[in-house]
Amino acid sequence: MKIQERTGAGAGRSAAPVQPSVGDRLPTPPRERKPALAALAVLLILVGALGATMLVLRAGDRIEVVKVTQAIPAGESVTSSNVTSVMVAKDSGIHYIEWSQLGTLKKLKAVNPIPQGVVAVGEMFGDEAGVEAGKATVGLSLKAGQYPNGIKAGDTVAAYRVSDTGSGSNSSSSPSSSSSSNNLIVDKGRVSYVQDKQGDDLVSSTNLSVTLTVDTDKAASLTQAASSGEVALVLVSSK
Repeated sequence: MKIQERTGAGAGRSAAPVQPSVGDRLPTPPRERKPALAALAVLLILVGALGATMLVLRAGDRIEVVKVTQAIPAGESVTSSNVTSVMVAKDSGIHYIEWSQLGTLKKLKAVNPIPQGVVAVGEMFGDEAGVEAGKATVGLSLKAGQYPNGIKAGDTVAAYRVSDTGSGSNSSSSPSSSSSSNNLIVDKGRVSYVQDKQGDDLVSSTNLSVTLTVDTDKAASLTQAASSGEVALVLVSSK
């Protein structure tokens, strides 16, 4: 009887559940996949690559065009000294004037005043250019002392009638103090053109050719004084 009881007791102990070993791990749930985020990331990469490609292509498709470096008055033409070349992206919607067309451009005239720093386009030039209503242009041939040093297109000047004795005054000064306000011909005229001092035609002449745009009612008096060589210009404020 005792032997059977011991055997039964041993059998009971062997039926107890076996504990898992220390090295075993519980199973983990599978990671949640997010296909929408993955697709968005791929799309952003493709867009960035496409943008970089377009920039490279546009940078390679450039042309050399004309840029204005000095203001060009209406009716005047470009010269080698008032333009330069720049590279721009080619655009069929903009009528750029290519640098290779500079020779042809010099034969045309500015339809309207062209400011400094702009890139020239075809619409700015034509075979002829008119003068704005109420204005007239007058050409002057001035000796040294009858114009300020450094005078250039776009400047605002006053024109005085002076005698021959006043033409030898300093070029940066105003007419002599003996001149009264009655000697004033034009209080504010705009310099439309100044002859390039490096031109070949200055070899045989020391006079400077200047074109003024003035009010129509001042043109006759200014022309009369200019024909006698009795005009002196003084720089004034444009305001």
